[in-house]
Amino acid sequence: MKTAFAKEVEKKLIDMDKPLKWLIEEVRERTGLYFDSSYYTKLAHGKRNAPKIVAAIREIMDIDE
Repeated sequence: MKTAFAKEVEKKLIDMDKPLKWLIEEVRERTGLYFDSSYYTKLAHGKRNAPKIVAAIREIMDIDE
């Protein structure tokens, strides 16, 4: 089951008409960290905890904590 955060991110991507690939590239660019669709899936299901990546996603997507 996806986290509330992941659902919010995915709704925002739809609203922005952007693919997940775009978000992944933006996160990589901002953080310099490894991030791919598999990593996102783990994050979305609460199986990974990555505060720097989550912070970057929140900033890119303009999502409040």
